[in-house]
Amino acid sequence: MKRNGYALATIALMVSMLISSCTPKPAENVEVGESIEEAQTTATSMEVPVSDETAIDPGDESLAEEPPANTSEPEFQRVETPGWFDVTLVDVRTGQSFTINDLQGKVVLVETLAMWCSSCLQQQVQVKILHDRLAADDDFVSVGLDIDINENADDLKMYTENNGFDWLYVIAPVEVAREISNLYGAQFLNPPSTPILVIDKLGQVHLMPFGIKSADALNDFIAPLLSGGM
Repeated sequence: MKRNGYALATIALMVSMLISSCTPKPAENVEVGESIEEAQTTATSMEVPVSDETAIDPGDESLAEEPPANTSEPEFQRVETPGWFDVTLVDVRTGQSFTINDLQGKVVLVETLAMWCSSCLQQQVQVKILHDRLAADDDFVSVGLDIDINENADDLKMYTENNGFDWLYVIAPVEVAREISNLYGAQFLNPPSTPILVIDKLGQVHLMPFGIKSADALNDFIAPLLSGGM
């Protein structure tokens, strides 16, 4: 009987310890008189402060992804024209004033020449053949630029009439002849070299080889500029 009593006491002690270990402990930091449920509600309602530096406004447009910059080049770029394009020239045949800039949008053949130059005369005959071939193309213009300071407008007019040259002819102002020489070489002031430059529709200057050029060679050089717009 006594042994049974000890066994029962031991079992009772073990049950008591097991019950104690399974009973939930009160939440930490719960003040006296505050229930566990109240403490949990207080903790849930607390907001964590966010500093201004880290705050994010979902509607802030500055955070929207910017479109990629447009890096495409324009189809055509305006060419910076030389100063002599804006110098007033006078056509000896009509007395009318114009500038090279007035001819913008056309293909302009410019030949520097002198009336005493036989090579120049041969070259102008080829230019005349070219004009006859391109008579229907209003985008083609020629300018004969007399760069001999000893020659005058009246004599140049008679020269054009005698030879049947019916395009623009000019006694070159000194500043024009000087700038042409500075930009394209002194050979452009040497008429027997039969210098010719061609200005395209965008104002870009193209230099032709020295020496007499046939009408076919002139046409081959100019045709792409007329058809291509450059």
